[in-house]
Amino acid sequence: MNDPQFQYVQGQARETFPALLAAYEAESRAAVAAESCVLHVRYGPLERQTFDFFAARGRPRGTLAYFHAGYWQSRDKSTFRFIAPAFTAAGLNVALVNYPLCPDVSLAELVDATRASVPAIRAHAAAPGGASPPLVVAGHSAGGHIAVELALSRWPSAPDAIAGIAALSGIFDLVPLVATTLNDRLRLDEAGAMACSPLHRVRGGMVPALIAVGGAETPAFLRQSQRLHKAWTEAGNRSALHVEAEADHFSLLRQLASPGSALFASVLGLFD
Repeated sequence: MNDPQFQYVQGQARETFPALLAAYEAESRAAVAAESCVLHVRYGPLERQTFDFFAARGRPRGTLAYFHAGYWQSRDKSTFRFIAPAFTAAGLNVALVNYPLCPDVSLAELVDATRASVPAIRAHAAAPGGASPPLVVAGHSAGGHIAVELALSRWPSAPDAIAGIAALSGIFDLVPLVATTLNDRLRLDEAGAMACSPLHRVRGGMVPALIAVGGAETPAFLRQSQRLHKAWTEAGNRSALHVEAEADHFSLLRQLASPGSALFASVLGLFD
């Protein structure tokens, strides 16, 4: 079915999601208990401009910032803290980032608010009197869109602010969402959706990208990742497309947080 409502809403749903997300939340609570972390670090004046910071075990080789899913209108970083332990054990700091949600802010305002997280995370990760380790920005679904938007942002005071991105199951052309119930809160017309679509603003000189998607997701989600990979490479940038054959929208995160998985290794490779 080519109906956007099916491709982006009903067709993505799985009966396993409630139990899987409950497991993620339990594992996230365990991660907080076991790891060296600071919760709710503020990066701006808005209520949801906060991040959780999990410190690398040993000398950090870099920092992974993670933006959660929720179609820019729901969910919270607290559900996804479970991804941190695998990466801290591999020598990475992990920052899980909250951001304001639609319709409290417009989507353009949401993206603008997330930009303040980059210097704040870099400053928090910096050794006393030293430089900040490389920062890779990752995100899932709506968070994947945010990761790409941050890569496309200009950072005049720190041109190397971001070393790479990992966009998982992202939406990069938002025009199809205008015809779905998701737009009840996004409140986009076609022109606004186009303006908020990073797919159409890819240019040369971008950081390396890892673009991942579950093979069991809808054709529309697969196409979104394929199109971004094509645009990234055709602009002369480095990109790797990873399709996790059996994964759906949320089980893909199991692979992200599993040491030894190809996806986990690919994320680590962005720091090389």
